[in-house]
Amino acid sequence: MNCKTLCIVAVVTLSCARLFAQQLQLPQDPVLREEIRRLDLAHAEAIFKGDTVTLRQLLPDDHTVNHPTNRIVQEKAELLRLIGEGVVRYTRFERRPEKFLFYRELVVVMGEETVVPAAGAPNEGKVLRRRYTNAWMRHDGRWRLAFRHANNVPEPSGKER
Repeated sequence: MNCKTLCIVAVVTLSCARLFAQQLQLPQDPVLREEIRRLDLAHAEAIFKGDTVTLRQLLPDDHTVNHPTNRIVQEKAELLRLIGEGVVRYTRFERRPEKFLFYRELVVVMGEETVVPAAGAPNEGKVLRRRYTNAWMRHDGRWRLAFRHANNVPEPSGKER
């Protein structure tokens, strides 16, 4: 293949990939957005309260978290154990969902959290600001938090939010 043909093939391939990716995302659905927003905030409240009953309902068994303590928590049982041991425990937990992306059986939520870990937890007493991404998947007619990524970010200009 000559260089011109290779360039044309590359441009067409990239254009098709971009078009395909754009078609995967569905339009905003206000009713579904509110349902997922409610579930997302219920998850935050359950983490804050250590409410394992609610967490068992919201999380599938293979729930995975890229945790802000620089580790991957690979299943619901491990997360519940960490909550029971006080590794995941807070005196403050605020979540602010900002962006919702809709796909066939998946809704991605991106936003910000402000947390204060409780005594005995990593970073105890510090106000931590986080960016998070939660992936809610529909399985057997129910929306469940399949996986999550949260990372701590530096506080801008030393201000507390």
